[in-house]
Amino acid sequence: MLQFLREFRSLTSEQKRAFAAAFFGWMLDGFDFTILTFVLADIQRSFTIDNALAGALGTVTLMFRLVGGAAAGTAADRWGRKLPLMLSIVWFSLFTVLSGFSTSYAMLFACRALFGIGMGGEWAAGMPLALEHLPDRLRGPAAGVLQGAWAWGYISSALVFQLVYPVLRGPMDEAWRAMFWIGAIPAMVVLWIRASVTESPVWLALHQAGEGAPRADGVSLTRIFNRDLLGTTIHCSLLAACFMVSYYAVTYWYATFLQQRSLNTLPYIVALNIGGILGSAFWGGVSEGRLGRRGAVTAAAGLGVAVSPLYLLSTDATLLLAGASLVGFGAHGMWGAFPSYITERFPSDVRGAGAGFCYHAGALAGSFTSFAIGHLVDSGWSLAGAMTVSIAVSGLAVSALIWLGPETRGHSFQ
Repeated sequence: MLQFLREFRSLTSEQKRAFAAAFFGWMLDGFDFTILTFVLADIQRSFTIDNALAGALGTVTLMFRLVGGAAAGTAADRWGRKLPLMLSIVWFSLFTVLSGFSTSYAMLFACRALFGIGMGGEWAAGMPLALEHLPDRLRGPAAGVLQGAWAWGYISSALVFQLVYPVLRGPMDEAWRAMFWIGAIPAMVVLWIRASVTESPVWLALHQAGEGAPRADGVSLTRIFNRDLLGTTIHCSLLAACFMVSYYAVTYWYATFLQQRSLNTLPYIVALNIGGILGSAFWGGVSEGRLGRRGAVTAAAGLGVAVSPLYLLSTDATLLLAGASLVGFGAHGMWGAFPSYITERFPSDVRGAGAGFCYHAGALAGSFTSFAIGHLVDSGWSLAGAMTVSIAVSGLAVSALIWLGPETRGHSFQ
């Protein structure tokens, strides 16, 4: 991370703005998604729903991420990375706000589904935009910092819940609605992106050379299922699914877990996500060294599994806080090497569709995590037990599955 910060100062203004656009887009995406996890209990009371249906609000969002990721990724390969990024941010901001106006569980369910389309599109367009602007040697560290932007969004939603929500609960019977209305703020970033951010130089070079024009073998989304790329698409999708199961096992029910323990959520959420921010940057940087992408992911995932009992099963508040930091550094930190790995697996003319589809196909598979954990709790499991088992199984799966694909460290986008 220190190397990246030192070299970041030497980047051109165009490179810095592209990086900032992807960073803040992903951060605000994280804010709009995770605000739901803090108000789940109040939503359950408003609409009289059980844990499984509450978990399904997260499930449906992740399911529809695939639609957004595939559509925005294909558009990013055809028309450039910048426009789909802007449209995705406007889209997810709109349906976050509309979620606050829901008059029934069915309406809220539909809004969260449509929110997922924009959520998926942001990553599929934003990550290639940023990484294709940067030198190859910085891709690993930069990807780690970028992926950590989601954790900053999670911290932001925790702060809003801690500081604003108590003020609103007095005058408002259903203050959870206002949490979604705050989600209008990310749309303002689009104005800056439109005015200040330039298109990906890799995409521009590809199209100036005529290689990005429509081809006889199909648009980029269909081409990733051709024989030469099908194995890559399947492997990256399965790997992303294991990553997603791990992430949502760690996070989706965590605020509810803390509330059940009568603990103040803010310090634990902050510890978890600061650990994730530092871990993403650290493991992203490590992935540029001798361990490579695969070794960095394996080490981080193993750490996350090893410390998960401390995160959820300890009876001491201080140990729970330490566990949150360590799980963040490991289970969240392993994401630091993932954006560079998955974008490097695909050629430039299908990178948006390939990385976007696989990332969000994984989200589709991982989408059942929140519902499954809720169902296990309804069936008699403790919430801590259900989360711990899910973290362990998914972390071990990540560690094994990534070795079925090639090492990509040192790959050039040019």
